[in-house]
Amino acid sequence: MKDTEKTLICPACGKEMKKVWFEEKGFFADICTDGCGGVWLDNRELDKIDESDENADVILDALNEKTFEPVDKTKERICPVCGAKMVKNKYTDDVVPVEIDACYSCGGKFLDNDELALIRKQYEEEQDLVDDALKVRKYKPKGHTGIVRLFQAMSNKALMHTEYDE
Repeated sequence: MKDTEKTLICPACGKEMKKVWFEEKGFFADICTDGCGGVWLDNRELDKIDESDENADVILDALNEKTFEPVDKTKERICPVCGAKMVKNKYTDDVVPVEIDACYSCGGKFLDNDELALIRKQYEEEQDLVDDALKVRKYKPKGHTGIVRLFQAMSNKALMHTEYDE
């Protein structure tokens, strides 16, 4: 999805978000610098900054050494781009679970203030994620549900916890 040019309203605290140009990555990040510190990323942008070896300095610098107002992370959120109801999605494994808000309509993602840093701690580089996915694939799941769980685990960047044939 193409970056929206309009000023977005933060889905967590309702304040205007600041557009920050990410020259190296070629996209705008929308950051709630005067409210809760949340970050809006359009479809597929999170994949470009979710590992610690990927440069996310533009976003991290905008959030660095600031104090942000607390928000209710359980509150229903509405997509600031298309107006659809957002859904909580587990983004990382069970060691440090992170649930982000995702819009199934436009593909955008909203991260609360601390979530980008937590996600980046999960995997140092893309190969670590691939290695985890390959660990899952070496097992032979029982029946159809096992296959569904396999794809869920891979899409959530998580290892499965289920029964397998040996």
